[in-house]
Amino acid sequence: MDITLLGTGAPAGLPRPGCPCAACAAAVGPEARAATSVLVDGIVLLDLTPGAALAAARAGRTLSGVMQVLLSHPHDGPAVAPPAGVPAPSRAPEGQEVTLISGHRVRAVAVDSPGTGYEVTGPGGRRLLYLPPGAAPAGPVGPADPYDLVLLDVASRPDALARLRAHGAVAAATDVVAVHLGGHLAAGRRGGHPDVAGPTPPPGPELHRRLAAAGARAVPDGHHLVAGHGPDRPVVPRRTLVLGGARSGKSVEAERRLAAFPEVEYAATGGTRDGDAEWAARVAVHRERRPAGWRTTETCDLVPLLAAAGGPPLLVDCLSLWLTDALDGTKAWEGGDVRPRVDELVAAVRATRRTLVAVSNEVGSGVVPATPAGRLFRDELGRLNAAVAAECEQVLLVVAGQVLVLRG
Repeated sequence: MDITLLGTGAPAGLPRPGCPCAACAAAVGPEARAATSVLVDGIVLLDLTPGAALAAARAGRTLSGVMQVLLSHPHDGPAVAPPAGVPAPSRAPEGQEVTLISGHRVRAVAVDSPGTGYEVTGPGGRRLLYLPPGAAPAGPVGPADPYDLVLLDVASRPDALARLRAHGAVAAATDVVAVHLGGHLAAGRRGGHPDVAGPTPPPGPELHRRLAAAGARAVPDGHHLVAGHGPDRPVVPRRTLVLGGARSGKSVEAERRLAAFPEVEYAATGGTRDGDAEWAARVAVHRERRPAGWRTTETCDLVPLLAAAGGPPLLVDCLSLWLTDALDGTKAWEGGDVRPRVDELVAAVRATRRTLVAVSNEVGSGVVPATPAGRLFRDELGRLNAAVAAECEQVLLVVAGQVLVLRG
């Protein structure tokens, strides 16, 4: 199947008219996007948007051969009249399959928000899945074989991609392309789903970095795709270290990197503190924003977790609290040696076969601590961070919510 993305943006496009936000201000050149509309083999048009005929012409295509126009979501603006010769748009009932004379089969797929998803099978058997903005499948999707191409709102609904992976609908060979970009999510939750994606990232390198971490990519308007014959998929780094100061957004960044995967083991090293209500509230906030499918393991014994073969991705939050426990356990405050514990952990990071995202504080950039204990902790954490970073394919530094790529 030959797929042309006439537009790749949110329903209002990117930039939105009159919007002063940073995402809209940066949406220039190839990062400016019209509302998402998809042309399949010149036969099926998914979502009719303003200027569709002109967008097709710019992409070297024509709408003259379109046999079916299907809408995936209701539009808030005025109805768009189909260009001359193009069938009137319609919406297929859930579960219904439409077979065209061209040999294409289109099946409506239920989603968990207003709208309809579509599974399109070409005459040669290649399959694509298209989901409306802000939507995930409402149940199991497709047969056992994964789709060749999936078009969905990865930026605001990474859990939709996680759900497809859990059902086997997305595999390593599936080309995952983000559409409906620029949805301007507010922070918090929407529709009962964790919004670990956060507000819409500015177009450009930050958007593409976030998508690559989820195993997805974005392409400009007018781009042509061939289902089953896409380019090399984004390589998700197997080991990532996320550094940052207090309230920098490092934990949110770490969680975001794994939000598109169905199972994650969350290793919480903070433990419990009897009678400390403020600490309990902090822990509750972290726990509340984790997706329901994640498993939390409260432990500082990280070596067995790293050595577990075949386990799901592992998120460790955080190494600075692990170090505090190691300093206590080795009596380093009284002159004991913590280095063997650190060396053991670093060796486990080097040897692990699991996908790993580890969080740690970046300290030592300010005033020298006034106490020997403070200086010991600062020095040992600096050494630990450097040793773990040396074993990771990707190292990130989060400053004021902005991510700087130090490696990878």
